[in-house]
Amino acid sequence: MKVYRTYRIHSSRFLPKLENNHICKNMHGHTFNITIYCKGEINEKDGFVIDFYDIDNLFNKYIHSKIDHKVLNDIKGLSNPTSEHLAKWIWNELILHLPILYKVEVSEDHGTGIIYKK
Repeated sequence: MKVYRTYRIHSSRFLPKLENNHICKNMHGHTFNITIYCKGEINEKDGFVIDFYDIDNLFNKYIHSKIDHKVLNDIKGLSNPTSEHLAKWIWNELILHLPILYKVEVSEDHGTGIIYKK
C-alpha cells in the first residue's frame, strides 16, 4: 500500500549553470509542492502503513527546517538547485530516517514536476 503526504515550501534560488540570458539564471522564488510517498504493509498494531504524524516529524526536522524560506544555493548539496537535484536531495536526507520511502515528487507550478525514486 502507498501512503503520501504533501507539503508546501517557499524558497529562492538561482541556477548557475544556465546560459546568461536564461531567466532562471537570476535569483527567483518558488512555492514548491513536495509530496513524500511511502510504501509498506498495514501494521496490525495501529492500522497504519505509517502515521502521518511520523512523516510530519521527519519532514519538518530534515527538510522543512533546512529549506523553507531559504536560498537553496546556500544549502550543502544544492549548489545547482534544479528541481531534479532538489528531489534527489530530499530523498537522500530522508531515506535513512524513513526506510519505507517510495518516491519524492517536487512541483514548482501546476503542470510541472519531478518524480524521484530508486
